[in-house]
Amino acid sequence: MRVHLATNDLLFKAKLRAVARAANAEIVGEPVPGDLAVVPLDTPDAAETIRQLVARGVSVLAFGPHVRADALRAAREAGALAVPNSEVEARLAALLRGSH
Repeated sequence: MRVHLATNDLLFKAKLRAVARAANAEIVGEPVPGDLAVVPLDTPDAAETIRQLVARGVSVLAFGPHVRADALRAAREAGALAVPNSEVEARLAALLRGSH
């Protein structure tokens, strides 16, 4: 599977990159249909970005602070699988293993 890591947070990017590499996933610069994009919810346009990716056929794993239930809900409504920051590594690993 090919994975696009949309986060600019160096800590999250390093952790997520390690998960992807452990699963032998290819890390790509831009997602194409069938790819998985991992998107942080800490930007004002996150829900719109998710909608655009989903419309192109890209699966989206979104993550954000657990206290931002509104952002997590908006991401789900936009078509993403949305999880708190504390769960993003485990959920990415599960998606790459093929189990949800």
